[in-house]
Amino acid sequence: MTVVRDRCVATALALVLVVLATGAAAGQDAPRTPWGAPDLQGIWDFKTATPLQRPEDRGDQAFLTEEEAATIEQERVERNIRLWEAAPRRTEAGGNVGGYNNFWLDFGTNVIDDRRTSLIVDPPNGRIPALSEEGQRRADERRAYREAHPADSYTDRSAFDRCILGFNTGPPMTPGFYNQNMQLFQTPDHVVVLNEMVHDSRIIPLDGRPRPDIESWTGESRGRWEGDTLVVETTHFSDKHGYRGSTRDRHLIERFTRLDADTLLYEFTISDPATWSAPWTAQIPMQWTALPIFEYACHEGNYAMPNILGGARQEERSAQSGQN
Repeated sequence: MTVVRDRCVATALALVLVVLATGAAAGQDAPRTPWGAPDLQGIWDFKTATPLQRPEDRGDQAFLTEEEAATIEQERVERNIRLWEAAPRRTEAGGNVGGYNNFWLDFGTNVIDDRRTSLIVDPPNGRIPALSEEGQRRADERRAYREAHPADSYTDRSAFDRCILGFNTGPPMTPGFYNQNMQLFQTPDHVVVLNEMVHDSRIIPLDGRPRPDIESWTGESRGRWEGDTLVVETTHFSDKHGYRGSTRDRHLIERFTRLDADTLLYEFTISDPATWSAPWTAQIPMQWTALPIFEYACHEGNYAMPNILGGARQEERSAQSGQN
């Protein structure tokens, strides 16, 4: 227990140092807009080889050694080469056709600079807190429903399947396996966060206006400046879309701090007592990129959704004929 306690204390101290260094760097190196605000504009890439949650086999290890980080990065590179060079193979009718090949994927190959073992910085174990009693009950109900009704209707499919929201755009934004880019625009009284995935954009007022009494897929966001950090607070989510199974009552706080010309530190804290036993916080260093935001062409109105529903109807007919 002493070792665990000491490592937790060391982790907490390290996080304090990160916050202090963040404030110092932002004050010294961050560019500013013509109206004097920190300039957060640009296209930012948030892919990384660092996982959102600390792998369970790392226990209380908060940081990788240089050797461990180098091994992870080398394995990522070798995996990409192996998948690129893999020979194409034919699939048989009725078999598993697989997913995208590596040409379409964009996994990160580098861990974040401080070599944390997770993007989650709170709780200290680097993992999403346990589900609350109510959260566990809802998770069990969702699982049972999906098994019994995988595709009765298009409404049984996820917001990502239906091309409404990206799997990594949230909000909050978290790394995934492609289209991990965000463009941020600023005016004196608004900020726009445009995600490449499913080309979703949030227009965030900074003038203190009240939230309308409506709900939306991405909630109602309002921003403010705290020193050189942009703080965005979002509520009023729709119950049609629950981030990681959370409810419409979740509360999200995002922080954007430009550390230098090439780094935008993105931090979010999400709380929902009806889902998790405690709030949790992640920090993701986003890197400036000269590449443009590309159009994301989703499958809605194409073959995928009709085929998903048509395949489910065929399975039902096959099961019914087998019973008769």
